[in-house]
Amino acid sequence: IFLMSGTLESLSGLGEDGSSVGSDSEINGLTVRRTDKYGFLGGSQYSESGEREVRVEVARQREMKWLDMFKNWDKWVKHRFQKVKLRCRKGIPSSLRATAWQLLSNSKELLEANKGKFEELEREQGEAKWLDIIEKDLHRQFPFHEMFAARGGHGQQDLYRILKAYTIYRPDEGYCQAQAPVAAVLLMHMPAEQAFWCLVQICEKYLPGYYSAGLEAIQLDGEIFFSLLRRTCPMAYRHLKKFKIDPILYMTEWFMCIFSRTLPWACVLRVWDMFFCEGVKIVFRVGLVLLKQVLGSVDKLRELQGMYETMERLRNISPDTIREDVLVQEIVTLPVTEALIERECSIQVRKWRESRGELTHQPVRRLHGTRAIFEHKRRAALQQREIRPRFFTLSFKDNVKGCRAKKEVMRQKTPRNRKSD
Repeated sequence: IFLMSGTLESLSGLGEDGSSVGSDSEINGLTVRRTDKYGFLGGSQYSESGEREVRVEVARQREMKWLDMFKNWDKWVKHRFQKVKLRCRKGIPSSLRATAWQLLSNSKELLEANKGKFEELEREQGEAKWLDIIEKDLHRQFPFHEMFAARGGHGQQDLYRILKAYTIYRPDEGYCQAQAPVAAVLLMHMPAEQAFWCLVQICEKYLPGYYSAGLEAIQLDGEIFFSLLRRTCPMAYRHLKKFKIDPILYMTEWFMCIFSRTLPWACVLRVWDMFFCEGVKIVFRVGLVLLKQVLGSVDKLRELQGMYETMERLRNISPDTIREDVLVQEIVTLPVTEALIERECSIQVRKWRESRGELTHQPVRRLHGTRAIFEHKRRAALQQREIRPRFFTLSFKDNVKGCRAKKEVMRQKTPRNRKSD
């Protein structure tokens, strides 16, 4: 295992592995409390113990339902996907979230098809320019989470391994800083190898082009997002247009980090549960709901009299103003569909070409969640087998021709036999 050049910092209240062992700890001179149920020691995403808890019997019942789905996953996706989607919207049980995310994204199958690949990528040297940037970024990822609080600790080492492996796996893309928090969230739930393949699916299937040089895909989605905002919240749209606040100024971190730096942690997990199931439309919906909450009324806009005030509010959305149940309800009811996003995408691509010329990176068809990934996999499997059906079809035709010929001979023979009698 690669050892980071940084030393393991001795943190008051933290064990050598970065886990919380004391009541209060001190990080970067700030006193923080004991870890919350998500592993946070403090910071804006620390969850107070007063949060609404699911009753034990309800939690157990949900776990049993998910375990039942795991046993026949493909059948559930194929025949009862609406039920899968509904259960993702209710929230995946924390004990099963890692497995669920891997099944929803199909990264589990990808890992099984590439046994030993991650270790192989780890053994390669990697490009120095990417490795330097990655190493500098490690301490910025969730510094108040027990897994990443210790400089050079296990969490940071695993994060380095994943990000380095991706630069070798996709040398054409290299490393984008927004990948680090995404990979870190995955690492909070699963081992490095599983997290790596999950990251691959996010980068290639869910958000293709988001982390490529030039960031054209995210700029394009910014235009799509702004157009959708005009439909869903005209007041917020007019306010942003009035002060010439481009979407790229506020939604880049939201979308590229899948809101992992923006929302209270309970909300982050609920959003990711739905995102893995339903795809990028969830990201669009969350962004639209947030803008509606921040800029969607006259009273709220009265406080934001300029570009600076508006940007400050958008960059620092108070966690206290976001309630998990309200947020989820608004996300699932917002009428922004996959078809609407794709239609708007076609319009914006055409406008881009008219005003800026050809895109450097051609838009790749993204897959809108589990069902689309499943269908894509099924079609790919059929294409691989298409030679075999042709072979059998020819054999069948030959057999039919042979049978017909034999029947004709018998028919011709029968009258002659009768005459001879």
